[in-house]
Order: sequence, then C-alpha cells, then structure tokens
Amino acid sequence: MDWINYTVFTFAGDRPVLLIDIITSVLGLTCVFLAGRNSKYNFWVGYFYTAALFLMFWNKNLYASLLLQPISLAINLMGHYRWTHPKKEEESSADASALKVSMLSWAGRAFAIGSVFIIAGLWGWTLDTLFPQDPHPYLDSCVTVLILVAQFLSALKKWDCWIAWLLVNITQLILHISVGHVFMPVVCTLYLINGIVSLVGWMKLYRKKA
Repeated sequence: MDWINYTVFTFAGDRPVLLIDIITSVLGLTCVFLAGRNSKYNFWVGYFYTAALFLMFWNKNLYASLLLQPISLAINLMGHYRWTHPKKEEESSADASALKVSMLSWAGRAFAIGSVFIIAGLWGWTLDTLFPQDPHPYLDSCVTVLILVAQFLSALKKWDCWIAWLLVNITQLILHISVGHVFMPVVCTLYLINGIVSLVGWMKLYRKKA
C-alpha cells in the first residue's frame, strides 16, 4: 500500500503532507460539518472516515487509535440508527422521523469524565507495555478515549458531545505538534472552529426541542 505514503505537497518548507492525510482530513471535516448542521448524512461520510483513520493511524504507529476503530465503527452504526429511529418521546419538533437534541444530567457528565480518565489510563499502560514504539501512549490513549466518548454522545444526539469534541480538538493539537506534524494542527484548528459553531447551533436546537 505504497499510495499511503505518497506525498501530495510539502508544508512549512520540508514537512510532507501525505495523500492519506488529505483524504482523512477532507472526510473528517465533512463528517463533523454535517453533524454540526444536524444532518443524518454525516454517518455515511463517517463510515469512509473510519476506514481512512485506520489506515492513517497504522501508517503513523498510533496503535491505541488504530485498534479502537472497530469500536468507532460500531458507535457510528448505532448513531445512524438512533438518529433516524427515535422513540415517540425523543422525536424532534421539526421532524418526527428524527431524534431531537438532548442533554446529559450532571451525574451523566461526572460518569463520562471519570470513564475517560480511568479507561485512558488503563489503555495507555497496556499500550505502553504491548507497543513500546508508540511515541506517546498515554496522550494517544487520552485522545482515543475522548473521541469515543464524543462519538457515543453524538450518536445519542447529546449537546454535551460538542464539549467533548472541543477537548478532543485541543488534545489532538498537542498530540500532532508533539510528534512533529505541521499540516494536521491546521486541520485541528478547523475542527475547533466547527466545534464552537456547532455547540451554539445545537443549543438552539435543544431549546426548540428539535
């Protein structure tokens, strides 16, 4: 699979931007843009995005992120179903066939935060033991677990998912900069902007019960 390492152009002088980086970035930005606009079509893009992420993480030796992509795919499938098959009390005021935006309780938020720290710590230790070539096992694990939590909350159409996504974006910036990436931090900044806009947009939907 030599095409994964094909250099499309160089960034900041001598930093190569690979074809897989471009494909993943376009799919990812499209997916979150559609999700932020409350479009169910984000899940169709998400299927291709998951496959591209698997290849990218494999190419960059980020094994925690790579090994959990099947879980990400399962969450995507669940979310696709939940968004399009709401229960009667979950129906959007704007479209009865769509799931409305809701919020986590404070207890639910505490549980989500605790889960991130515990699972990321255990997964980071496991990764450090099994795959010592991973340059940043604990940071890699933290990003991965945050992404899964954000995806799960997105699948349930919880407004809180955008808080999780903003944390993901900030952590990913740190991860990509720490391993010497130049192009991906720019992409993460675009994710961050979309996350802020989506946070506001979903709050409006929540208030309208849409």
